[in-house]
Amino acid sequence: MAKAKVQYVCSACGSVQMKWMGKCPDCGEWNTLEEVVVPAVDAKRLPRRGPAGTGQGADPVALSDVPPGAGERVTLNNQELNRVLGGGIVPGSVVLVGGDPGIGKSTLLLQMAAEVAHGGRAALYVSAEESAHQIARRAARLGIAEDELYVLAEIVTERILERIESMQPALVIVDSVQAIYAEGGSSAAGSVSQVRDSAALLLRTAKAYNIPVFLVGHVTKEGSIAGPRILEHMVDVVLQLEGERFHAYRLLRSVKNRFGSTNEVGIFEMGERGMEEVRNPSEMFLAERLPNAAGSAIAVSMEGTRPLLVEVQALSSHSAFSQPRRTANGVDFNRLLLLTAVLGKRLGLNLSDQDVFVNVVGGMHISEPAADLSIALAILSSYRNTPIAADLAVVGEVGLSGELRSVGQLARRLNEAAKLGFGRAIVPRSALRRGGADIAPDGMEVIGVRTLREALDAALAS
Repeated sequence: MAKAKVQYVCSACGSVQMKWMGKCPDCGEWNTLEEVVVPAVDAKRLPRRGPAGTGQGADPVALSDVPPGAGERVTLNNQELNRVLGGGIVPGSVVLVGGDPGIGKSTLLLQMAAEVAHGGRAALYVSAEESAHQIARRAARLGIAEDELYVLAEIVTERILERIESMQPALVIVDSVQAIYAEGGSSAAGSVSQVRDSAALLLRTAKAYNIPVFLVGHVTKEGSIAGPRILEHMVDVVLQLEGERFHAYRLLRSVKNRFGSTNEVGIFEMGERGMEEVRNPSEMFLAERLPNAAGSAIAVSMEGTRPLLVEVQALSSHSAFSQPRRTANGVDFNRLLLLTAVLGKRLGLNLSDQDVFVNVVGGMHISEPAADLSIALAILSSYRNTPIAADLAVVGEVGLSGELRSVGQLARRLNEAAKLGFGRAIVPRSALRRGGADIAPDGMEVIGVRTLREALDAALAS
């Protein structure tokens, strides 16, 4: 007879240990191991289960004989949501939406549910943290009054599943997955085991009835989704809503997507009527740019399949401290340290007594190395107090030897810059040779350079 066993699950990273320890050996956090009782399971009595829980044994079949799946994507009028989701809502998919408190997750999903309901399809909004009256007041503020939009204030997972099975809605939103609990579980709501079990039950229901389910997830102070890491592996899509609390703009980033490209970004503006999509984000990011300002450079970044032009600002000033400061907002801090070291070693720039601040305008976060050249030129421009030409866009990765390395999708980047009126662009010479002569858009001068010094001479020539 099998016996129940005790495991210890880390609430920070989800790792499982067989004994309690003060410090998690995987993530290094202290006092995060929680005791979880695993019930005994008799393997001999487990039923054979086929696909979608049919209760039949699964046999191998030819891939060509497997249908792609029932139902088409639900295309939304919100093009930014469509872009991030990969073309619309996929029936039977499970989407996890994370973000800081008050960033606008609930507002965005309520608006999406209203749009689905407006098309005559039933949408179910499950609130485990707010009452139905609170949801109604938010809907009234947003101008939402759809007959097919239903609200359920419930925290028990089994009761939520019963309502889903009886209603068969076209969309289900659960806000949030950390606030619900399964009655069959042995731990409290919000614990690692409860989040995992509740998500598994919702996932099974979504696949069985071909109903898309959106889960709202809280995040930790480090910005990662709270709960076990396996939660992100279980779902089909992971979306992260980013933005500064004091900025109106919000970025919805696709971290994982089984139905489309990852790292896709949708741009929204938080207003009185909720989250409104921004159709031309590049123009928005550059709207308040001061021409001929020292310490400003235009980077052309690829976010998924979309090219975006953003302004990178830098400020170099004499430090009042023995250890100069390095501050990065919107770019990787370690990348900033690398670029300042290259500027000092290869160009002889003395930044040892200079505070260096780098900021990406609009709350945008650039993670790709293609923004290296814009960051380096912005620092150089501020250090020399010499502006970069207003009609110049720059693209390129900076190596440790000061060389410029090629980047992908250069033609799309340059076309986007040309559409916004930029007449010149500095790119790595290797990428220019690889792309051919037709890579330059009509009316744009494309300057190919090999090193950071050549890029500096070309950028500050005018």
